[in-house]
Amino acid sequence: MPSQSELLKLAKTHGTPLFVIDHKALRQNIAAFKKYLPRVQPYYAVKANSNPEIIQTLYKSGASFDVASMPEFLIVHENIKDLTEKARQDYIWDKIIYANPIKAEETLRELDKYKPLMTYDNYEEIKKIKKFSPNAGLALRLKVPNTGAMVELSSKFGAAPGEAVDLIEAAHKTGLIVEGLSFHVGSQCTNFENYVQALNLASNIFKEAKSRGYTLKLLDIGGGFPAPYDANVEPFKHLAKKLNAELKRLFPKEIEILAEPGRFMVATAATLVAKVVGKAKRDGKICYYINDGVYHTFSGIIFDHCHYHIKAFKKGPRHISAVFGPTCDALDTISLSEELPDLKLGDLVYSENIGAYSHASSTYFNGFPPAKVVHINQ
Repeated sequence: MPSQSELLKLAKTHGTPLFVIDHKALRQNIAAFKKYLPRVQPYYAVKANSNPEIIQTLYKSGASFDVASMPEFLIVHENIKDLTEKARQDYIWDKIIYANPIKAEETLRELDKYKPLMTYDNYEEIKKIKKFSPNAGLALRLKVPNTGAMVELSSKFGAAPGEAVDLIEAAHKTGLIVEGLSFHVGSQCTNFENYVQALNLASNIFKEAKSRGYTLKLLDIGGGFPAPYDANVEPFKHLAKKLNAELKRLFPKEIEILAEPGRFMVATAATLVAKVVGKAKRDGKICYYINDGVYHTFSGIIFDHCHYHIKAFKKGPRHISAVFGPTCDALDTISLSEELPDLKLGDLVYSENIGAYSHASSTYFNGFPPAKVVHINQ
C-alpha cells in the first residue's frame, strides 16, 4: 500500500474522500496467483471493482475476465476492440466467461454475436440460451458447500449434483455444447475444505458425464480466494498447495482449469482516505463522523459483510471510539469500537484493503457522491 506520507500528499492534492488504487499491488496479486496456482488461469471477477483502469492493468498483466452483465462485458471489450476480428473472437472464446447463471433475454440477444462461454444451472435457462444465444458455449454451475465463507452463494445459484448430468444431457439435446463445470465455494472462503469437497464432487460428475457419452473439457473453480484482511486469514499459498494436490489427483492435464478471483486481486490494491467532519460524546463514548460511509466506500460493511478498520495518521493514546458516515441515516455506522487517538475536526483517517466490493457499490444517497478515485503506480 502507499505510505502514510504519500496518502497525505494525495489527499492534500485531490481532497477527500479519496479512493487510492495502487496498480503495483494489482500486478503483484495476479503474479502471486499465477505463481502459486500455475495450472489455473485467473478470470478476474469484474464485479469486485469494475474500474476501467483496473481492468486495463489486469488485461496487460495477462488476466482473463469473469463478467456478469453486459456493461461489464463491454468494459473488458474496450481493451480488445481494436484487435483483428479473428484475434478479438479468439480472445472472447479463450479469455472471457459470462458467469451469471441467470441472464435476461435482451442480454442473451446482445451476447450471441460474441459467441461467449456462459454458465447455466437450470432447464429454463437452457431454453432461453437456445432461443436467444445459440452460439454460446456452456458451463454448468454446481451447488457446492459454502460453509465458513463470509458471503454465501449456494442458496441462489447452482444445480444439485444429482441432476447435473441430466442438465448436461438436456443442453446437448437442444444442440448446445456443454464445455465443462463451474462452482463457487462462497466469497472470502477461509474454510479450505470447501474447495476439496467441491473438487471431488466435480470429479465425480466428470466421470458420470463421460459414462453417459459427454466429455467435459474445463473446470471453473470460481472465486472465494481470501484477501488478507487480518492475521487470522491463512496465507493464499496454503490454499494453493491443497488445490494443486487435488487438481493433480483428480483432473488430467488436458482438462483446462480456470478460476474467478475478484477480492483476491483487488482488495489489497486500494486505500480510502477520509476526513473527520464531526465529533461528539454520546453515552460516554467519543463519536467521530467522517465524510465517507456505508452508502459509499464502506458499502462493503452492508453488502459484503466485511469490517474495515479505521486508522489515524496522528499518534497518541488510543481510546475505543465510534465512527459514523456523513448521511442522516443511523444505519450509516462504520464501527462502534475503533481504537483511535484524540482526533480533531479536519484530521484525516484511512482504511486499508478496501478495494473489493466497496467503491463498486457506492451510491449518491443523501446527495453525497462516491469518493474520488486516484491511481498510482500505473
